[in-house]
Amino acid sequence: MPALPTLPRRYHRASVWALYAIGLCPAVWYFYLGLTGGLGFNPVKEFEHALGIWALRFVIATLAITPLRDLAGINWMRYRRALGLLTFYYVLIHFAVYVSLDLRFNFGAVWGDIAKRPYITIGFACLLLLIPLAATSNNWSIRKLAQAWNRLHKLIYVIAVGGAIHYVLAVKSVTLVPFVHVALIVLLVTYRAVRRPILDWKRGKRSEARPARSQA
Repeated sequence: MPALPTLPRRYHRASVWALYAIGLCPAVWYFYLGLTGGLGFNPVKEFEHALGIWALRFVIATLAITPLRDLAGINWMRYRRALGLLTFYYVLIHFAVYVSLDLRFNFGAVWGDIAKRPYITIGFACLLLLIPLAATSNNWSIRKLAQAWNRLHKLIYVIAVGGAIHYVLAVKSVTLVPFVHVALIVLLVTYRAVRRPILDWKRGKRSEARPARSQA
């Protein structure tokens, strides 16, 4: 498989910041559409829905980083933190729009929905689980927490599954777009479960190939 061109190291930091800027563009765009009447007869719900979709897309992109490296040799690990934080930002904005524009800061109604409506309960739980991940997405936390950091950040798989369930329950049907998002999450979470055997198999294939080359 031909290798992809490698970005020079001096551009790595700039490319990460560019990802943050580009990643927030959809939120800005949909906000603009809402202000200018481009989101139809229910702009708040459309805006809220679009933010949720983008949160799912960023969690999918976050989960895809490891299999891309393992299976295709594409090392974009430097972008995983930014993608994870973009997931958090979109979930947070999604919830903020629901509280402020949808329920107009009626916190009684908010807590009532969280307690009585399963998809909102699940969505709120995902937001709560994302908070410690976002708070520890820095080099200092990685050094201080050591192996505990890895265990903590495996919560992203629980959050991804919860986000998929929240989405399906919210839209109340699985048409093509929800199906694609949910299928990708299922595939990526399943890969985590079978990753070790796949890597062991790949190492075995490489070990077999070396003596064959030596004898040629």
